Amino acid sequence: QAQLVESGGGLVQPGGSLRLSCATSAFTFRTNWMHWVRQAPGKGLEWVSAINPNGGTTLYADSVKGRFTISRDNAKNTLYLQMNGLKSEDTAVYYCAKDRPGWGGCDYWGQGTQVTVSS
Repeated sequence: QAQLVESGGGLVQPGGSLRLSCATSAFTFRTNWMHWVRQAPGKGLEWVSAINPNGGTTLYADSVKGRFTISRDNAKNTLYLQMNGLKSEDTAVYYCAKDRPGWGGCDYWGQGTQVTVSS
């Protein structure tokens, strides 16, 4: 049974930084694309970023490009999201998720970690 556990969220002022972590287990982390997805209050899921198995390819939503950096440590089975220059519109629950092979989307998700950007 795949498990993903996010941590690192919290309250931060606009312009601040946070680093999110996602500890994974019970699946072969090193062979899977991984994603960060967020959900703002009252809104639907928004894809944020993705990274390929060896970390050589990264993808970002336009809304976070240049501010967020996705990375991974395959030896630790852990995914990261470094968030800089945070804005109020970044306030959301952030989820890490395993890429679903085939048609796309994700098949396993963490419980989420709350990020609140407010002065």
